[in-house]
Amino acid sequence: MKVLIPSALRSYTREPQVEAVGGTLDALFADLDHRYPGLRFRVVDEQNMLRPNMRIFVNGLGVRELTHALKPDDFVAIVLALSGG
Repeated sequence: MKVLIPSALRSYTREPQVEAVGGTLDALFADLDHRYPGLRFRVVDEQNMLRPNMRIFVNGLGVRELTHALKPDDFVAIVLALSGG
C-alpha cells in the first residue's frame, strides 16, 4: 500500500511516499521500520501507542488504534500535528 511520509520523517525514507505492507497499522509500522530503521520509534512510543503529535489517516479517515485493519489498496497518511503558542 502507499504511505505518505511527512517531511519531518523523510530523513529516513528520502521519499515523500513509499510502499509498505501489513494487515494492521502495527504490522505496517513494523514493515516500515524494517525498510527504514528508526522510523517506527518516531511514530509509536515504548507503550506501543501512537505518539501524541502523530495523526494517521487511512483513506482519509483518522485512526488512533494500531490494531486497525488494513487492505493492500489502502492509502495511509502519516501526519505530524502542529502545535504552538
